[in-house]
Amino acid sequence: MTSPLLISLVSCLVAVNQASLIGRCDLAKVLHQEDLDGFEGYSLTDWLCLAFVESDFNITKVNENTDGSFDYGIFQINSHYWCNDYQSHTENNCQVDCQELLSPNLLAIINCAKKIVSGAGGMKNWVKWRLHCAGRPLSYWMTGCHLA
Repeated sequence: MTSPLLISLVSCLVAVNQASLIGRCDLAKVLHQEDLDGFEGYSLTDWLCLAFVESDFNITKVNENTDGSFDYGIFQINSHYWCNDYQSHTENNCQVDCQELLSPNLLAIINCAKKIVSGAGGMKNWVKWRLHCAGRPLSYWMTGCHLA
């Protein structure tokens, strides 16, 4: 009897340990469900490329910048402008706690990303997207992904 319980516990621990990474196709499904395909003229492939170049699909990534601000989550949203990290001055344009941008359900970060993309500059607000995704063929990001 203890063997199935132990296996179950170990499985849960492994799942928690790997929970910070999301698969490319799993992310595509979530982004599709949240109506990001075509949002402000950007395709799912743009969003997937953005998530890869910013965080390697790591939902809980936090990066400190030289100006003392932090970038949060799969899209690396900056604390100076978009969320409140309670550590530095912020405009908090998304009206969200930065820790919420690290949630595995992704809704807070998706809503904030929508707000960023809806403003001036669109995805050009992300330097890495401009350098690695903009104007490039990106269809391969959806290879093997089935959204249905």
